[in-house]
Amino acid sequence: MIPMVPLLDRLLDFAMPHLVAAPILVPMLTAALMLLLQERHRRIKSALSVVSGLVGLVVALALLRWVNAPDTGTGAGSIGVYLAGNWQAPFGIVLVADRLSAMMVALTGVVAFAASIYSTSRWDRAGVHFHPLLQLQLMGLNGAFLTGDLFNLFVFFEVMLASSYGLLLHGSGRRRVSAGLHYIAINLAASSLFLIGAAVLYGVTGTLNLADMGLRIAQLAPEDRGLVHAAAAILATAFFAKAGAWPLNFWLVPGYSSAVPPVSAVFALLTKLGVYVVLRTWATLFPQDGGASAQFGQTVLLGLGMATLGVAALGIVGTQKLAQLASYSVLISAGTLLAAVGLGQPAVWSGALYYLLSSSLAAAAFFLLIDIIERWRNAGMSIAPHELAGRAPFLSEDLKALEDVNLDDDQQALFGRAIPAGVAFLGLSFVGCTLLIAGLPPLSGFVGKVAMLSGLFEGTLDRSGWLFVALVLVSGFLSLVALCRAGIRYFWTQPHGALPALPALEVLPVAILLTACLALTVVAEPVMQHVRATANALAHPSLYRDAVMGARQIPGPTLKEATP
Repeated sequence: MIPMVPLLDRLLDFAMPHLVAAPILVPMLTAALMLLLQERHRRIKSALSVVSGLVGLVVALALLRWVNAPDTGTGAGSIGVYLAGNWQAPFGIVLVADRLSAMMVALTGVVAFAASIYSTSRWDRAGVHFHPLLQLQLMGLNGAFLTGDLFNLFVFFEVMLASSYGLLLHGSGRRRVSAGLHYIAINLAASSLFLIGAAVLYGVTGTLNLADMGLRIAQLAPEDRGLVHAAAAILATAFFAKAGAWPLNFWLVPGYSSAVPPVSAVFALLTKLGVYVVLRTWATLFPQDGGASAQFGQTVLLGLGMATLGVAALGIVGTQKLAQLASYSVLISAGTLLAAVGLGQPAVWSGALYYLLSSSLAAAAFFLLIDIIERWRNAGMSIAPHELAGRAPFLSEDLKALEDVNLDDDQQALFGRAIPAGVAFLGLSFVGCTLLIAGLPPLSGFVGKVAMLSGLFEGTLDRSGWLFVALVLVSGFLSLVALCRAGIRYFWTQPHGALPALPALEVLPVAILLTACLALTVVAEPVMQHVRATANALAHPSLYRDAVMGARQIPGPTLKEATP
């Protein structure tokens, strides 16, 4: 009798070459099926969305397990290369699943599964076509993580952006329309720059395949190198806009804070996609062994990351609205990651990749949690009265409402009573998000920051390194101040309405995301081994290039000569 685990391994090895395309095909086919259903079949669409999210998560975890399979000593693990149309690279479309892309697809799967569950509680009824748009969003995200060439990266970016326009406007309202117009304008401009940069790079190198382009850039003639650098700068501008880098991030806080909660949770991944593309293209096209173009643009990348981190840290301490706090936390993580990438040290990259996982899950959980807290605080309404009026809290007329806050309607003391389970869940979840975002022990946000700084201290620290250390510590302190102030205001000093019912469809997604953060802490060492191997592979892109360029077509059937 064949043991079950070896049997599963054999099935996985057989299906894996085709499973690389599954994270793209599953949401695409689900969206197509949903479009055949009318709006009155919303429950069926909701069920399909959750099932598709679960299937996508299982596929992503299978890919993640496969890329970490024991290798032959190269250090690259297993790299899955899918030749769409059976055209060999660099001539055809190539999908690549390595440690980095599989990790990002798995992260997307966790967040998307939680968001799809949460949306079925009520938010999918705020407008039409929510679930098909969400599936197309996931298709674009997964495709951008898995693609191996610039043109299809642009295609998947546009699929993702087109669906995000509709998702941002879901639920309508003046705030969403206003934020949506800015979001659309900046992303259309970024897409135009993306096309220009990709076209110039193709004109000079003669290829759009990233692995092949990295080889050709290292061999360029000196007279062509300036044009390649200019094209890379144009391309990087588009990526920086999508990653939320300063000064191109003016749209992010209004947009993310205006979107409905499950959309904001998924949007937390969009900036990480921008960071991923910067890391992937920079490490592949301008590696340390890239000749005259080695590490091109490192100073600019490092400077923009630090500027983003500094501005976002000031922004988070300057706002009192929960949705904006969550949006600024996304910017803080984006700035931290861009600066860590710009340092160009694999030891720092490994800590940054761990921090990427933790910060993305924490931001997504915070966006979902905010919706529940706001309804509790505002007696069932999603927006507070002072926010509707455009006033800041704690004006003179607001302070009157705080009188006798320690007494209930019967003039009985509120202290000394048992905390209701629902309030305890909200409070503990808020504390967990605070610890994760501020990077305090013992949760994974602290582990990620310590790993980054430890990797930095392994080398020789210059002024930029010390500045990065200072900004990471200061941003964490300011985040703690801002979130503690919000926690005091929302949980201690603000009179609340009756706690609304906490449906399992809302509690479960928040619990899933926070449990994932806790799991990162508990199994930190295996995760750190994965991100260290990922960072080492990024620092040696020849492993990625060899896998892509060495992938061979599947032989087709041959016709045998007829015998007389």
